[in-house]
Parts: sequence; structure tokens; C-alpha cells
Amino acid sequence: MSFEFEEFKNPEWKLLTQVARPSRYAGCEFNPYEKIDWDKANLKICLAFPDVYETGMSYYGFQLIEGFIYSLNKNYLVDRAYSVWPDMENKLRENNLLLRSIENKKNLNEFDIIGFTLPHESSYTNILSMIELSGLALKNIDRQKKNMPLIIAGGYGAYVPEILADFIDIFCVGEAEAVLPELLNAVENSKGLEKNLILKHCENIPGLYIPEIFKSGHVVKRQYAQKNFIPESMIVPSVNIVHDRAAVELFKGCGRGCRFCQAGMVNRPVRENDVNEISEAILKILRSTGYEELGLLSLASCDYSGIDFLIDALFDEMKARKLKLSLPSLRMDGFSVGLADRLVKLNSRRGGITFAPEAGTQRLRDVINKGIDENTIKSCLTGIFSKGWEHVKLYFMMGLPTETDDDLNAIPEIAYETLKLARSLGRKRASVTVSVSGFVPKAHTPFQWERQNNINELREKGRYLKSRVRDKNITLNYHEPELTFLEGVLSRGDRKLCKVIERAYKTGARFDSWSECFDLQNWLNAFEFCGLDPDFYTRERSEDEILPWDFIDVGVTKNFLLRERHKAYSGILTADCKSGCGVCGLECKNKNFRQVEKL
Repeated sequence: MSFEFEEFKNPEWKLLTQVARPSRYAGCEFNPYEKIDWDKANLKICLAFPDVYETGMSYYGFQLIEGFIYSLNKNYLVDRAYSVWPDMENKLRENNLLLRSIENKKNLNEFDIIGFTLPHESSYTNILSMIELSGLALKNIDRQKKNMPLIIAGGYGAYVPEILADFIDIFCVGEAEAVLPELLNAVENSKGLEKNLILKHCENIPGLYIPEIFKSGHVVKRQYAQKNFIPESMIVPSVNIVHDRAAVELFKGCGRGCRFCQAGMVNRPVRENDVNEISEAILKILRSTGYEELGLLSLASCDYSGIDFLIDALFDEMKARKLKLSLPSLRMDGFSVGLADRLVKLNSRRGGITFAPEAGTQRLRDVINKGIDENTIKSCLTGIFSKGWEHVKLYFMMGLPTETDDDLNAIPEIAYETLKLARSLGRKRASVTVSVSGFVPKAHTPFQWERQNNINELREKGRYLKSRVRDKNITLNYHEPELTFLEGVLSRGDRKLCKVIERAYKTGARFDSWSECFDLQNWLNAFEFCGLDPDFYTRERSEDEILPWDFIDVGVTKNFLLRERHKAYSGILTADCKSGCGVCGLECKNKNFRQVEKL
């Protein structure tokens, strides 16, 4: 008797014994969405994530999009693809095989749309790898034949699109819920036409940047949804992933106004999901997936006005099933202490707890508009240690605008004061982990004009901070300055950098966010080959300079960003949106902040 499994028909299957972590490519997932037959689908969409499977499957927005598209039209077929590790890439090339989707096992060039998520700048060479492994030309101008898939892209990278404009057909500027319905409908109705005609069908859809037909002087306005999509199901991988848990987003946006934070600026206004809808969706997800942990996601999850009511609604079932609830971000105040204590009652254990003071001195925290003071920090830490926590992790940045030696010295001083406070409250086994990253000026923020510290400056600061730590119960780590430098170059790039990315890719750049793969010299060689100076992109910009992303209107005005920059240099705070309107350019008038009725 012989058995023939569908998976064995996959030509990649024989390669899985020859590569690391073959589970990345096997599929075999649980709880998949019900799909229409391939031949009956009106539109075939492959969502592409430019990193490995276990990273992409942990990215909430990537999973959300699949469920959202199916909610639009059951006659669409959605599949997914992920970057393959260099060993698998080599095997695919050696065997003349193309990159295939994870569920239907179809070559990516058989889809109508390949939709990339742009999670961070270090993934850009992986995008080129995925395009080429799909059997397609890298540049959009070379992909003109009928029935070739459109390459679209969305995410934070779409707010600075010129750096990928030679490779992407359409950038979606804004949220999927607001942009995709009209875009997918236009592509469906123009299937089979020449590519230039399909692009013409999409030209007037709000929120789309189409490099091949974009007219100089036009503005692309970011689109956002008034009501957020809340999924009620999640695909469960058969292998461990980075964040192996169920997840639901509490709200979009953030009104705190940290001046370094791109996400906080481009995701305004705050739009909270209804607490009843969230609780119902969470229970459905937990019951259908079998996950043992739930993550409540947002830029500042503890700011959700219905957080107490939501925990109350979930408490009994999660406690009975011994499920864990986690919040990825806590602010430093008394409310967070109380919230963390409630989570302990639910989770029955105290692990580490993480806060982000960001800067060591009050002066510098005021510069970045962090909105916490010395007394709040001390009170928060006192509350945490008093309630039994022993391990605290603190996030800081180095190289912030106006930073002085005093600001830098204050980082290890806070770590020592934290440890001293813990011991005074009886936590003899207390430990403090300090993580320091280099500041990267981001587009569409008040600091988009700032100079970025160079590699040597960041390395010297990182080494200096480590030298100031002598207690074995304090661990200080700092981010690789070389990778911070590259992130800074790419995060404020123009179209000239397209050729640098292509050159770096062709000379071996892959998975640049992975330390074992990253090679700065390869990038420096690419810049030299293309006749460009990377330091040009990390310099301070003049306030009257035309920036490569100025044609992208995120809703927050340039005048507001300039005002915030000037307030930063004067150490003047701007209140949270809840406390009063900062006149950022969005006409939300705080109308989305409301009291949530208790269930």
C-alpha cells in the first residue's frame, strides 16, 4: 500500500532536509481561513513579508490583512509568502525553482497581486530577493507584460516611498482598511489589461502613490479608517514563532506626542475599538486557536480607556483556562503599577517588567516630550518593587537632540538608583537590565531635520555606558551602531538610494536586521560604487529644505512638526491629545476619546 500526500508534490519538499529550519517552508498550519478554489477566485493576492516565517507570523498587521480581505469579498483568494533564508535561496536558484506561497504552494508570479508589508528599513534587500525569486524583473518599468502580478506595498516604509520607487508598482499610504477596498476592486475590474491601463484605473484612488505615472506637484494623502477591523480568527503555525500568542489591537494611534516617534505621528488620530467587540473577538480567537497567551496591542496599550473593563470581561475564562495576558507596553505611572498587579493575579506569576524612560535626565525627557518626571519614575518603581517584582528592564536612547554628557551619565545612574530602591524595599535578588539604542531621526516627526550620530560616536557612547556599570545585578546592552547608521540612512532616503539598495542586494545583502547576516562594508561598497555619500542622509537638514517625503501628507502638518521642534529646543512640553488639542492638522477635536461603559 502506498500513500501520496499533497505536500510531497511540492518541488521544494526534497530541499527541506538540506536547509536550516525546514519548518519555515512546510506550512502545515492550523485554523486556516476557508478559501475559494484557485481556479474560481476573482482575484488572487499573495501577502509577502520580507523576513522569515517565524517573524512574519508574529506581525499582527500581516495576519490582520488576510482576515480583512476575506471580510471584503469571499471570492478573493489570499495566500502568504515569506523571505527564505540564504541557504534556501541558494537551493531554489540551483534547482531553478521559484518562490512559492505557503498555503496553495503556487509560484508568486501566478498571483494577480503581490502585496509587501514594509515593517522596517533593514528588510529592503529581502524585498528585492523575493521579487527576483518570483521570476519577475526587479524594476517596475521592466514588468510591463500582461498578466504579470502588480507589486504593491504598505506599512511604515510607504511614508518614505522614494527609496523603493524603482521596484514597487503601487504604494498604499495609510491603513489597509481605508485603502484596500477600492484598490482591490479596481484591479479586479481591470484584470487582463496592459499594466499601464491597470495603473490608470488606480490613479485617482485616494492614498495611492504610483511612481510610474505620478505627476510632480501632486500630494498623496494618507488614508485612515474611522472604524478598525477586529479579526475573530487567527492562523496558528505548527512551529514556534517569535511572539507565539493570540493578539488583538485595542486602538490605533497615540496622542502622547513623543517627538522622536514616527508611529505616534503618522497613526493619528486615536481610534479606540469598542470594548464589547474586542472582548467577544478575543474569546472567539482563544477558543478557536488554543493559544495559551493573549497580547493586547497598541502603541500604548495601557492608555485604552476600557482596559479595566476588558480585563474584567476576560478574567474568569482566562483564569479557568490558565491563560496568560500580556501588555507589550506600560507607561511609568501609578495606573500601570495597579494594572500590572491585576495581570499578576490573572497570570499567577511575576516575570520581568519593562518601562521606557527614553532619556536619563528630566531636561532631555522634556526635549523629547516624554511627559514623565522624576517623582513619577520613582513612585512607579517604588510601587512595582513594593508589590513583589524583582526584575526591571529600562529602555533608553543615546544621541538624542541636545544630548550632553550629563544626559548620558544619568542612564547608569538611574539603573543604580533603581537597584538601590529595590533593595531598600526588600528585593534582595533584584536585577536591572538597561537597553540603549541609537536615536534615528524619522520622517514625519519633529526631529526629521536632526543630525544623526555617526558610527564612532554611537560606539563610543555605548562603550562608555557599559564601562560605568560595575554591579553584577545590572546589565547594560546597546544596539549595534553600524545597523543604527544604516537604518538612519535608509529612513530618510530619496530615489537615488534605489540603485544603492539594488547594488547591495546583488552583492549579497540579505536579512540586514540579523547580526549574523549584516555586513556594513557591503553597503559602504555599494554607496561608493553608486557615487553617493551615506553621510549626506544622516546630516542635519535645513528647515526650508524640500524633503523627499514632503509630497506624502500624513495629516500632521509640517508647521506643527516645526513648532514641536522649536518647543523641543526650548524644553516646552505639549500635552497629550486627551488633555487638549495641539493643533496638529487633524480635525479630530478629541471626539474619539470617550468613556467606556462597564460591561
